[in-house]
Amino acid sequence: MIRDFEGYGRNPPDARWPGGARLALNFVINHEEGGERSVPDGDPVSETALTEGSTIPPQGRDLGAESMFQYGSRVGFWRLWRLFQEAGLPCTVFAVAQCLQRTPQAAAAIREAGWDVAGHGLRWESHADMDEATERHNLTEATRIIEETTGQRPLGWYCRYAPSLNTRRILDELGYLYDSDAYDDELPYWDHQIGKPRLVVPYTLVNNDVRFQRAALTTGEEFERYIMGAIEMALHEPGSRMLSVGLHNRIIGHPARAIGLKRILARVRAMPDIWVCRRVDIARHWEKEHPP
Repeated sequence: MIRDFEGYGRNPPDARWPGGARLALNFVINHEEGGERSVPDGDPVSETALTEGSTIPPQGRDLGAESMFQYGSRVGFWRLWRLFQEAGLPCTVFAVAQCLQRTPQAAAAIREAGWDVAGHGLRWESHADMDEATERHNLTEATRIIEETTGQRPLGWYCRYAPSLNTRRILDELGYLYDSDAYDDELPYWDHQIGKPRLVVPYTLVNNDVRFQRAALTTGEEFERYIMGAIEMALHEPGSRMLSVGLHNRIIGHPARAIGLKRILARVRAMPDIWVCRRVDIARHWEKEHPP
């Protein structure tokens, strides 16, 4: 894979966002609980990533971590669902297929809200080290399950952290419109690595509630200031931008953190320069206004 260090450079294109907006703002809920590594599911160890921490030795079952994941689907998801419904704003769900199977009420709520769903794995697992046959099987099965549980065929995909060298080609074979397996830009772009143009809608681990788990943020007020600062900077610059905000049920879903998200939603819905939208809306807009 050839690396591009320049991209749009000093003259990024005018995105021509709907309504003359200067910023496309997409909130993403990562719905992962129930798809993580788990001893009851046959894994040798429990998943502890993006939890409040573990003191259990790395081998074996961690009932504490399991409980933290369950909080995300039992409580956190519903708090986020209510906040977006009350604000009247859309969002995108990066959904792990196995998680949707285990949370049918959440799958129904996603469908009722009109949120778009992007695939986030058959399980919450790494694709970077998968062999091609396994990855193709998992992508195909995840696509089937997501459509079966939510009533919508996913058009976008995001791997856990990083794709493999085969991911984009397999997604093309499966008919996906875009992927978000990149962190290298603030606008969508067309990638030509597989010999044909593929739409990339970049994601971020920066404007993301994982900062709580990495000791960069501690309160909802800090999260509000942090995200609103990113929005202020994006609107200050010439041209137009896209901004993703990554959320997790088991992280931002806690009250002391969710209050910051509540205040962000109240502020951005009143800002005319911002188009709060679903990720699939960005992809379809780019496909129409900026074809390869």
